[in-house]
Amino acid sequence: MLTRLTGACFLAGLLLLVSCKEKPARWEELNLRRIVLPDGFEIRAEVVTHPEDMMRGMMFRTSLPEGRGMLFIHGEPGKYPYWMYQVRIPLDILWLDPDGRIVEISANTPPCLTRASECPTYGGNYDALMVLELPAGTVQKHGLQVGQRLQVWGTR
Repeated sequence: MLTRLTGACFLAGLLLLVSCKEKPARWEELNLRRIVLPDGFEIRAEVVTHPEDMMRGMMFRTSLPEGRGMLFIHGEPGKYPYWMYQVRIPLDILWLDPDGRIVEISANTPPCLTRASECPTYGGNYDALMVLELPAGTVQKHGLQVGQRLQVWGTR
């Protein structure tokens, strides 16, 4: 009986500790990764790893607030061109190597609301593991350049 009571008390205490942790404001925030730019500015980026989600990306979204982004993590380094088909807002797109170093930038990439066959592709000229999409103007505002390293929490 004593071990059963001790076990129940331990479990109750553990549940109490777990419930005291700070909870995210929304369930979507569970899938965010913190990225720190060279100037110290923090980005909270949605992580995208599944091919279907990568194809959808920022399609049909009408805004992307400052300090937010979308981080596409590919299975292995490669040349990954992106396009802006059905994306409603201009974006800055950064291609990153496995260490978070910027290998390519497409700043102020315009939306493409025409037929898919008429939308150009951007980037994909250098091997990258990750692609980060940010609100247009972020590259200029924070002085981002090829060769700089971003701190991508949760990767190497």
